[in-house]
Amino acid sequence: MPKIVDHELYRKELLNKSFELFAEKGYSSVTMREIALGIGVSTGTLYHYFSSKESLFEQLIEYLSYEDTKEEALAELGNPPTLGEKIETLMEYLYTKEDYMLKDMLITFDFCKHKTRKEIDNNQALQQAGKRYKEAVFCYLGISDPAVAVFIINYIDGLVARRFYQGESISFSEQSNLLKEMLLAYLEKKQPQI
Repeated sequence: MPKIVDHELYRKELLNKSFELFAEKGYSSVTMREIALGIGVSTGTLYHYFSSKESLFEQLIEYLSYEDTKEEALAELGNPPTLGEKIETLMEYLYTKEDYMLKDMLITFDFCKHKTRKEIDNNQALQQAGKRYKEAVFCYLGISDPAVAVFIINYIDGLVARRFYQGESISFSEQSNLLKEMLLAYLEKKQPQI
């Protein structure tokens, strides 16, 4: 009797394994053959699911951004009653995901460094991932200004990047508190006066 394979589940498994390999070796320095060998499948199997390394990467970015921002993932954060508590909860959660976020960031930088600005701007996977993260922050915090969501993402990306090369001398907790205080003061100032 032939083996029944859930192709979508198997594709996701390949993407997860590829993420770790890309994180270890970098996007630009690994070939499809090395990816197949590294994740324990044949090159033919890898090409069956992904037409190229770029396609594999783009599907990986789409998959990760979807998994990170889907309703179940955001539900893990709960629903604290105040914006300040939501910011604290979000930052505590992100602190536990710092290594993962750094890997994702480094892989994406490695992919983008061989692209033109126009190619990056036109890359549907990258643009969709950015949109998903912005909407997730926007919705979870319940803020009405999309620019604030982009600011928060930029702040977090910068914090993770700085901690990568400066380590614990940059306190995640201290920076999280500062972000919370700045956002609350900014949003309070923007509230219409009655």
